[in-house]
Amino acid sequence: MKVIFTPEQLSHNPRQFLSSGAAMPNPEKPARAEVLLEAALDSGLTAEAPEDIGDAVIAAVHTPEYLHFLQNIYTRWSRIDGASEEVLPNVHPINRSDGYPKSAVGQVGFHVYDSSCPIVAETWHSSRWSALTAAHAALQIQNGEEACYALARPPGHHASQDVAGGFCYLNNSAIAAQSMLSKFERIAIVDVDVHHGNGTQRIFYERNDVLTVSIHADPIRFYPFFWGYADETGEGDGDGFNINLPLPRGSDDEVFLRTLATALDKVAAFSPQAIVIALGLDAHESDPFRGMSITTKGFGKIGAELGAVGLPTVIVQEGGYLSDELGNNLRSFLGGFQSGR
Repeated sequence: MKVIFTPEQLSHNPRQFLSSGAAMPNPEKPARAEVLLEAALDSGLTAEAPEDIGDAVIAAVHTPEYLHFLQNIYTRWSRIDGASEEVLPNVHPINRSDGYPKSAVGQVGFHVYDSSCPIVAETWHSSRWSALTAAHAALQIQNGEEACYALARPPGHHASQDVAGGFCYLNNSAIAAQSMLSKFERIAIVDVDVHHGNGTQRIFYERNDVLTVSIHADPIRFYPFFWGYADETGEGDGDGFNINLPLPRGSDDEVFLRTLATALDKVAAFSPQAIVIALGLDAHESDPFRGMSITTKGFGKIGAELGAVGLPTVIVQEGGYLSDELGNNLRSFLGGFQSGR
């Protein structure tokens, strides 16, 4: 099994984000990827760098206006007299159908929905290579590999077609799934991050070729707050193809595994030809965000259940922040996944 990774992802390194209105050190650090890479190699995976195949795979998910914005906004922002060092929004439209301004400040508010997505000079470069990492892993599956791990950083599942949020700029899991549709008719995305994958949900919400299933902490009092409820089931052609399984904060291994069994029953009923696992390790009991209480051994059991599905699988790294157990959590998950196959 391969781990796809490139150091090009490491240059994005914002200093801060806002939490409850206060400036805090940004937890989405390059060191996350370094810890996870070491753990993947310890687990017997073979490292491979992604190729630069161009931006078509990214443009298949994200809008032209949004990609132009990400590529140019830091330079535009830097020309504003008195602007902050890092690009952050301070005004937002009420609806996505509201007017699209020419102002850099206005466009930041349109394309960045929260203060967890500061944009720095290297953001586009690292995000692009993170997306290409996911696309390269998807290509391995299309070429006959049974499973592949995309160590993608920055993460992606909060980003939608035209909006960044929650440390995410390009939706790597969606890019992997969309890419694999060139070979497979139906793809299932199973998101086990502690936060709901609201960007992934929005991208596929009106479609029936990709089933989106998310197990996450109940958003009633947890990020992303506005999305991730059980009654969000899709619209139009996508009605019934979006499944949210919110859990009480602090849920443990037993609760999570029981819910995962429900999720995998839904996946089996959909009969996909391949799956994408949006792998968040931030449900761990020692993760800084403290949303659930999954143990390191619990991640091994989660990995075993997902591995036992037996379908061609792309594992795309989402959350999971620096703690003493971050690397061990990935080792446990990969060990379980490979034994479950």
